[in-house]
Amino acid sequence: MNCSISGEVPEEPVVNKKSGLLYEKRLIERHIADYGKCPVTGDPLTMDDIVPVKTGKIVKPKSLTAASIPGMLGMFQNEWDALMLSNFALEQQLHTARQELSHALYQHDAACRVIARLKKERDEARSLLAQAERQAPLPASAATANVSALSNGKRVSEDGDMGPGSKQMRPGVSESIIAELTECNAALSQQRKKHQIPPTLAPVDALERYTQLSSHPLHKTNKPGISSIDIKLSKDIVATGGIDSSAVLFDQTSGVMLSTLSGHSKKVTSGKFVAPSNVILSGSADKVQAITVHATNNYFVTGSLDSTWCFYDLSSGLCLTQVEDPSNLMGYTSAAFHPDGLILGTGTTEATVRIWDVKSQGNVANFDGHIGSITAISFSENGYFLATAAHDGVKLWDLRKLKNFRSFELYDQDTPTNSVDFDHSGSYLAIAGSDVRVYQLGSVKAEWNCIKTLPDLSGTGRATCVKFGSDAKYLAVGSMDRNLRIFGLPEGDASMES
Repeated sequence: MNCSISGEVPEEPVVNKKSGLLYEKRLIERHIADYGKCPVTGDPLTMDDIVPVKTGKIVKPKSLTAASIPGMLGMFQNEWDALMLSNFALEQQLHTARQELSHALYQHDAACRVIARLKKERDEARSLLAQAERQAPLPASAATANVSALSNGKRVSEDGDMGPGSKQMRPGVSESIIAELTECNAALSQQRKKHQIPPTLAPVDALERYTQLSSHPLHKTNKPGISSIDIKLSKDIVATGGIDSSAVLFDQTSGVMLSTLSGHSKKVTSGKFVAPSNVILSGSADKVQAITVHATNNYFVTGSLDSTWCFYDLSSGLCLTQVEDPSNLMGYTSAAFHPDGLILGTGTTEATVRIWDVKSQGNVANFDGHIGSITAISFSENGYFLATAAHDGVKLWDLRKLKNFRSFELYDQDTPTNSVDFDHSGSYLAIAGSDVRVYQLGSVKAEWNCIKTLPDLSGTGRATCVKFGSDAKYLAVGSMDRNLRIFGLPEGDASMES
């Protein structure tokens, strides 16, 4: 039998009455004196619990001084005993530490599982909330323009079928409508001559300090991505179109999502408010690619990949004329009215920008030079400049001389420029690609200075759309994640600015 502490045959064996363990007497006496418990089981232990074991008597040599060999052997024995006790204590501590580490790892694993479950429940709750909002009655601000869907010139029945008899004769743009458009053009042109920069417009030094103010997850997680943004400037209501086939109305002032509009079967590519009413128009890859509203707010134009654009009466939803373009083989990707309303700009998949006379529906000019599909176009409020975006960057066009006077190649060849937007005063231009850049407008000869670069904080490397808020006090940015991001002055700086 071996000692439970040293592992050697004991000279004076003793037994623990409680556990039956065998020890060397001198070792267990020292351990009890130091710790008062069994070295193996950890139970309380006294010398009264120790019983000597009778064995054959071992005759030991007489103890000599430390200078003698037997004395040195005794010293060595004592040191060995101390070493065994210390080693045993260390082994016990190591075993305890291993148990504590195992318990901590188990707790960490359990915590991770709980967090994952809570995240899943949160996402499910958000999904149910969004579904409930879609099924709830829409507020007045969410009213839509048409009861039934429009497929670029053809009205679709409620079940979405288009029979062979669905194609209708187009009444055309009547003389009275042309007179209305001309009158609107004259009034707006006269106002533009008196146009002055509003004193409430955000100054350049304010835009230089813009940073992200908030981020709002408006669209679904399984199909993330915001493809279009428009803002109702009078109320600061933002409309976003998503890859998830829905449009969302968001109150920028209160930070509250107002409504989710569903009905499209593919991604929403365009959304436009109709001022001053509570109507919003949305276009999708299932029907039309682009929508633009005329300055009268009585008419709108849609552009489609079927190489046609259509002029609609807003009140009736009737397509008045459908203009086919035989030279455009792949269709339209973007559209915008000139601020005066008699010129229409359309971007094509073939890298060409076409300019149309709205009254005659004739193609009056073409702008070439881009590479890739035209992703966005925007007219400046001064009526002289047109900004177009495509895979290769942004080009600025002088509408008076019909020529390109400046180009911005901002990103690498694998990163398209996705959006351009002039602010309502015609003082700033925003460009979205792998980031968002804001330029101060110059002239044909003067430089256009980049005054602010806002990073894409979505982590996707693609800012898909950008829109100036009222008086350029903020920018709304969409990316390939599901979040709408608002950039502007921090609250402290904004109060000082005002």
